[in-house]
Amino acid sequence: MKIMNDLKNNLLKRREVSTVIENKSNPGYESTLNDLAKNLKVDKNLLVIKSLKSKFGNNSFLVNAFVYDTIQDKERIEPKKKEKKSKVEEAKK
Repeated sequence: MKIMNDLKNNLLKRREVSTVIENKSNPGYESTLNDLAKNLKVDKNLLVIKSLKSKFGNNSFLVNAFVYDTIQDKERIEPKKKEKKSKVEEAKK
């Protein structure tokens, strides 16, 4: 894993990290999340992977991720996941 860019965004209270990962196949988000947490020495609950890209036939993957200072900062900034329609209808009843 090679870190290409590491910026500190004080306004949003996060680090913005761009890395390159060498792998024979797509490592997937969960594996990449664990590798980033281990290499950056942070809790994986504070990490958000924004993109995991590769060119066709290439073994290197470009990963853009955010490392938040606290869980509260992450919850305040990151978009909330939408609830399924059935759960919303049950809550109304």
